[in-house]
Order: sequence, then C-alpha cells, then structure tokens
Amino acid sequence: MFSGYLLIRNATQVVTCSGFAGKKGKEMSNVGVIENGAVAVEDGYITHVGPTQKVLKQIKADRYTEINAKGCTLIPGFVDSHTHFVFGGYRENEFAEHLKKGNNISVTEYNKGVLNTMKATRESTYEKLYEPVQNLLDEMFHMGITTVEGKTGYGLEKWTEIRQLRIMDELRDEHPVDIISTFMGAHAIPPEYEGRSDKYVDYIIEDILPEVHNEHTAKFFDVFCEPEIFSIKQCERLLKAGRSHRFKLKVHADEFTSSGGAELAVKMKAFSADHLINISDNGIKSLAQSDVIATLLPLTSLSSGRPYAPARKLIEAGCAVALATDFNPCSNFSFSIPLLFALACLKMRMTPEEALTALTINGAAALNMAKKTGSIDIGKKADMVLLKFPSYKFLPYHAGMNIVEIIIKDGILYML
Repeated sequence: MFSGYLLIRNATQVVTCSGFAGKKGKEMSNVGVIENGAVAVEDGYITHVGPTQKVLKQIKADRYTEINAKGCTLIPGFVDSHTHFVFGGYRENEFAEHLKKGNNISVTEYNKGVLNTMKATRESTYEKLYEPVQNLLDEMFHMGITTVEGKTGYGLEKWTEIRQLRIMDELRDEHPVDIISTFMGAHAIPPEYEGRSDKYVDYIIEDILPEVHNEHTAKFFDVFCEPEIFSIKQCERLLKAGRSHRFKLKVHADEFTSSGGAELAVKMKAFSADHLINISDNGIKSLAQSDVIATLLPLTSLSSGRPYAPARKLIEAGCAVALATDFNPCSNFSFSIPLLFALACLKMRMTPEEALTALTINGAAALNMAKKTGSIDIGKKADMVLLKFPSYKFLPYHAGMNIVEIIIKDGILYML
C-alpha cells in the first residue's frame, strides 16, 4: 500500500469516462479510451492523464511510485448508488421458498419480507449490526466499488433508523470505501401502523425527519413509491418534507406497477429514480427532459424473478442511466459487479460502453458526486481500478468473473 506520488503508466487502455455530470443517451457511449495511457496522482488527486509518453514529459517520474500497467486496463472505480447494506438477520430460507413457488416476488411478498428484516434489525444491537458490515464493505471493495450508497429502511421507527445511520457514519471514517447515507424510513408500513399509513407518514415527517436532520448523518431522503405501500400523494408530501430539511431526494419508482413514480421524481427534482421496471412512456419522456438519473437494478430482477427495466428505451430516449446492485437481504442478496455487468449487457442490451458509464460517472451523478469522482479527470479523487485484461470489453466477455487486479482509492494503492 502506497500513497503520495503515484504513476500508472503503459496501460493498454486508460478509459476515462470523462465528465462532471451525468451522461445522457448517446453520450453514454463515449468512454474516452486512451491507448498506452498513463495517469499521475499527487496527494490523492489526479494531476495528469494522457498517453504515457506525453505524461512522462510533464512530470518528474523519479518522484513517483510506478505501476507498469502493460496488458491491463485502467478505469474509474465503480460507484454503487443503490444498496441497503445495514440490516439484521438473513433470509435464505425465504428465498428458497420463493424458488419453489417460481421466484416471482409480488409487492405484497416484498413488503412482508421488509417487515421480517425490520423485526430482526430492531432486535439487533449496534455491535451485532456493525460487525458484518465491515466484511461486506471489504468484499465490495474487492469488486472495485470505491463509492457506495447505503439506505436505512429496516427500522421503521426513529431510533433503529438512526442506529443504521450511525453505523454507516462510523464506518465512513474507518473504511476506504466512500459511504453516502440515505434515510429511507418510508420503505414499508410497520405493524404498529397497519391500516394507518397516513399516521405513519405523519410520524416520519413530524418525529423522525427532524431528528435525522439534527444527526447530520444522512445526505439523501428516499421513499418507496408504490400504491400498495405509499401513494403518489403521500410520497410527494414526504419528499416535500425531506426537502424542507435540506435532504437531497431519491425515489423508488415504478418497480411493481406504473404509478407515476418517475414523473414525481422529476417534479420533485430528485437526483435519481430507481428500479423503473414498469415505467410508462410518459415517465421515460419526463426523465429524458430532466437531469434525474434513471438507476436500474438488474440483479434484483434476476433474484426476484421479475422483468428487467427497459434500458434500451431509456437510453434511446435520451435518459441518463446508472446501474447499481440494490444489495439487500430481501430481493437481492448480491453485490456482484461482474454479474451486474453481464446482466446489463446480456439481458438489458446495454453496450459495454453504456454499462461502464452507468457504473461510474452516472452512478456518481446519482449521488451528487460527479464533480469529485466517477471518472479519470484532472482534479478528481484518484479512485480507479486496474483490470487484469487489455480492454474494458472483458467486463461482459469474461462474464461473472471478477477481473479487478489493483484498486487505487484516494491515491492509495491496494494490491488484491
């Protein structure tokens, strides 16, 4: 592990994914390939990018720790912009039962599963919740994930939700992966509010949101917009309250039904609308005319037996599409970036270029981080991944296999 001055030289490809905002439509195909490329890093930030010989003329190479990346590909670190990684209990038996029934999880079954995890999470101590997350983050990091978003939503009452946020806050200081926290108390209706969803919305707005705001541990506020759980009217009310507390907004939208969740995300100027399996044509048009990132979650479709989101329609309409794992104990217990990449290309008909853009700069844009990370640009954090093959196209070609060899995080070198 090294820091300070770092030079990666002679990479067969440096793939920059250059940009400082989300890329839309055809722009997603422009990943900025530099043949025989080099990147210089100083004190955690990128200072030079270009062909190796050009970069060598611009720096004093003897000051740098060097990596000869011949035969390898340097890409930005992956940004996983949608996960639920702090929770109590596991659900392997429930998953096995779904397989027997055909593995097509309905919204009712999904909601029941959230409540099962809620019970286990409420019963878990801080230490019991904290311990497994460290290992999860290590494994994510080895997949090349350098920035990850984590949502609450398994407490559904004030202090368990805050406990989840405090765990993420503590880990933010202890782990190299950057953690962006999202408060998602509006994930399901807890048993004590069964049949009284408006009262639970009141509780979130009047009691939980102010306390979470005072904690300064969450950056985003997310809602599960699904008519059987929270209506469009309730979600708009929640989002307005979140915005009044200066949270940035996200929306779980159009996952099980086409309910206008994408349009609501646009109306509320959310940073992302996520899932979108059943997005309407009007929803696609609305996203295309906005800066809202369409975050797609193919691992969840695979694990829960549901269709894949219409990636091609979204991209061809001019939307900015991101990909994320949606790692959670309910509908997808996987954060496999290799499998995610394969599904995006093989099942959702995304090109390797579009998928790489979606997992880097567009993922960063979904977290309001595109000016700091998500691409190999001068002035950005040195968050990069060295692949053991000479082209980024090996990501879908070597399907399901982790081809990460070296990770550079904040300019620090981690050899796997």
